Formats: sequence, C-alpha cells, structure tokens
Amino acid sequence: MSDSFTTTVLNITTGTAETVMDLTRECEEFLSRSASGRDGLLNIFVPHATAGIAVLETGAGSDDDLLAALHHLLPADDRWQHRHGSPGHGRDHVLPALVPPHATLPVIGGRLELGTWQSVCLVDTNRDNPERRVRLSFLGQ
Repeated sequence: MSDSFTTTVLNITTGTAETVMDLTRECEEFLSRSASGRDGLLNIFVPHATAGIAVLETGAGSDDDLLAALHHLLPADDRWQHRHGSPGHGRDHVLPALVPPHATLPVIGGRLELGTWQSVCLVDTNRDNPERRVRLSFLGQ
C-alpha cells in the first residue's frame, strides 16, 4: 500500500462574537471522501494569527468555559503592545500560543479516533475578522 496525501480548505464565517466552533462533522465528511477506510493522520490547520484549534467537549458548557478562561488569561483591555483593531485586540495575537493553530489526530479505518466527548473546534476570539480558512489534510497509507 502506498502513502497518500489529500487536502482541502474550509471557508468558515465565525461572525462578530468570540466563538468555539465545532468542526468535527466537517472533519468526518472530509475523511469519508479521502481516507477510504485507511489508517493515517488528520492535520487541522488554521493559517491565521488570531485563531486556534482545540480538542475539547462541546455542548455541555466546556466551550463557554474555555472562552471564560481565555478572558481571564487574556483580558480584552489596553495592556497589549499590539494595538490595532478593536480594543484589546492584541490579546487575540497571543491566543495561538495557548490554543495552537493546529492539531494532528489519528485516523483508524477511515474514521477520526476521538474520545467519547471530544470534538475538533476552531477557537476564534478576533471579532474584527469573521472569515476564516481551515485546512484539513489527510496523510494515509
């Protein structure tokens, strides 16, 4: 069996509010087209300086808890050296140091290998840029 690589880009509109957006369904749909029952790795990458990728539980409050924790760690005030955009926007540029812009996850038999309550999420605190691109890449054998 030879190695293969497939990639696609999702265009996501996050809106003007801070958000944790579940992308698990989009990841699974991509794998259903590209993995064909094979094992490999799914890489999720957001090429933006103010967004990240997290693997966490959604729907039970953890997504809101993450945003609250980020508010605590990265307050939207005037302390930041990076000062263009909305007040406190400099914190958005620090976000990827805490919520990295990528994740690489195992794919087994063409399916994303997540724990029972895990989801793949785009984390976007930048209210100034509602348009995001997310690259999904499958490397399989």
